[in-house]
Amino acid sequence: MSGKLYVVGTPIGNLDDISKRALEILKNVDAIVAEDTRVTLKLLNRYGIKKKLYSNHKFSDIKKTEFLVEKMLYGKSLAIVSDAGMPCICDPGEKIVSLCHEKNIPVFVVPGPCALICALSLSGLSCKQFTFFGFLSTTNKNRIKSLQFLKELQHTIVLYEAPHKLLNTLKDLLKYFNDRKIVIVKEITKIHESVEITTISKALNLYEEKDSIKGEYVLVIEGMKKKENTSIEDALDFAKQLISNGDKISDAAKKTAINFNFKKSLIYKKLLELN
Repeated sequence: MSGKLYVVGTPIGNLDDISKRALEILKNVDAIVAEDTRVTLKLLNRYGIKKKLYSNHKFSDIKKTEFLVEKMLYGKSLAIVSDAGMPCICDPGEKIVSLCHEKNIPVFVVPGPCALICALSLSGLSCKQFTFFGFLSTTNKNRIKSLQFLKELQHTIVLYEAPHKLLNTLKDLLKYFNDRKIVIVKEITKIHESVEITTISKALNLYEEKDSIKGEYVLVIEGMKKKENTSIEDALDFAKQLISNGDKISDAAKKTAINFNFKKSLIYKKLLELN
């Protein structure tokens, strides 16, 4: 009889931000799978939980994942946690979750904090629609491709960024997005939490003047203003870019209609004519 996997949200900074249910699960599972066992151990020690820890990070190979899943196949119950927030969000946990589904191992989620949702909620920018893109690629070709795609979106965009890459990212955002509203949230729920509501150009000037840049950042960026006088060719170029990124024709037509003043049916028809 197979065991279970619990996907457990943990605090993103303040260790008090953990639910009673999450603590109960961590106390009662057979073992905990952690992104960094040293980080998770601090949380467990805070609440007096002693449990077997297994590491699972971006450098772990498939054999490690199979080893953990095999334990559940033999009846063990595991909890997977990340260093902060919800596992699988910019985190390697999805490999284990995916394999559990393949092996028909029950997977349960124990909700907890998530940096992108927290930052979005306090940003004051529209939350009706948003695109979370995680970390921009460090490969120049892929980075440019992503920025060219993101700059056309008319809803809010959320990015994560490391301190040593923040300046370059702000420079790229100014280059590709032009100057628009941005909310920079640093160290959410931690002692040095800060929220900068500004524009991309002002943010760049601000951080260029700093002697050092530290902390973990979430960037919440205003979407592009709706284009009133664009051509159908511009709309089709946008749709084709979406399709090249993996969207189905119908999905690309729907997204394009949101961003341009053309009906979805017209864009869909034109895309079919091009194929």
